[in-house]
Amino acid sequence: MKIWVVIFAVLLFSGCGTSVERVDSDSTIDLSGAWNDSDSRLVAQEMIQDVLSRPWITDFTTRSGERPAVIVGTVRNLSHEHINLKTFVADMERELVNSGRVDFVASKDERGEIRDERLDQDLNARDDTRNAAGQELGADFMLSGQINTIIDAEGKQQVRFYQVDLTLISMADNRKVWLGQKKIKKLIKNPSIRY
Repeated sequence: MKIWVVIFAVLLFSGCGTSVERVDSDSTIDLSGAWNDSDSRLVAQEMIQDVLSRPWITDFTTRSGERPAVIVGTVRNLSHEHINLKTFVADMERELVNSGRVDFVASKDERGEIRDERLDQDLNARDDTRNAAGQELGADFMLSGQINTIIDAEGKQQVRFYQVDLTLISMADNRKVWLGQKKIKKLIKNPSIRY
């Protein structure tokens, strides 16, 4: 009888162990139906490809002879769930910078740290390596937006609808030069739906 108790205990506890499998970081894994890293990356890629393919960029470079300087402003989460906006903004920044079509201006938080370093250099760095104040590149355009959701649930099924709206605004005259929108709809079938 004792042997059966030992075998039962071994089987019970062996099924409770944690299992970890490494997967490609670009793979799409959707466990809960909530906004995830794949949504963030894919929406950022599609929306930045769209904004860079529109006439505003050619109009600006034709008029000025230079690449436009862009900064990402506030992106608001108006959805029903927690969305890590820093990851989404970082995905958009990466796509903009790596496109080579725009200059990208550091955020307000980043500029504060850089200005502190510049002040420190002014006091402590050699003259030939010092970076002078007042040489910053101002942004020509600001990209901002919001993420919204609509959730429809019945029984053990749920539809999650995400709508990401982004706007590119001219800093010179407040003109909206691009309006972008991306929609994602997910059907979730689960024996225990959570809202």
